Amino acid sequence: MNNDYHHFKFTPSVWLVPSFLLIVIWAVFLFERSFNIDLTSHGIFPRAFSGLQGLAFSPFLHGDLNHIANNSLPLFILTTALIYFYRDVSLKVLFYGILLSGLITWVIGRESFHIGASGLIYVLVSFIFFKGMMTKYYRLMALSLTVVMLYGGMIWYVFPEVDKQISWEGHLAGLVTGFFFAIRFKTPDYKESIRYEWEKPDFNPEDDMFMKHFDENGNFVNTPEPEEEIAEIPTLGPNYIYHFKEATEDN
Repeated sequence: MNNDYHHFKFTPSVWLVPSFLLIVIWAVFLFERSFNIDLTSHGIFPRAFSGLQGLAFSPFLHGDLNHIANNSLPLFILTTALIYFYRDVSLKVLFYGILLSGLITWVIGRESFHIGASGLIYVLVSFIFFKGMMTKYYRLMALSLTVVMLYGGMIWYVFPEVDKQISWEGHLAGLVTGFFFAIRFKTPDYKESIRYEWEKPDFNPEDDMFMKHFDENGNFVNTPEPEEEIAEIPTLGPNYIYHFKEATEDN
């Protein structure tokens, strides 16, 4: 059985967890709009004790429809990829990612309320990219490159002055957090999924056809291949013998 089936197995949590996150985010947003309530004050407010509540609440708060719409699809896709490919550490990345990226934002952020799920999105992008490259496993490296192609442009929004309306501090905090988790959280040795014949413990070089072409010192030996018997091809009807006859003007 391919070990990939054990590492990468589709379970209901692959879509239930990201769906639950989106339901909560949109429920909070619709609650604010329906009752004309502004919960922005529950976001992260740097270096204020009361602003620490935002570590838990800020990912579920959004300023307007455009804000929540831009975060919804990336959050769903990246969370799905995280749980499918990194199931064993996925909940740790999500839970601690929200807290640690929020804490870093609380330390380095401007004195303003920081809200939105974009910090968590940067955690996911960073973790999936760096972890995939660190594993050196072809499937996870392909996932890393896919994430770069889809969301590589997000890197510009970790710098100040690019857009003063966004929390570049939250984005930078998410990027750093994801990189730290990629180093900190251990994952299975995915490379064991591919094992060549010569890697197996019961491998005997003398039984390998390729190794028979080399002596004990590693020198190439031209070993003749065993001759195969050529079966006679039965003929149907009388045997004909053809002779070559040069063409003349008469024929």
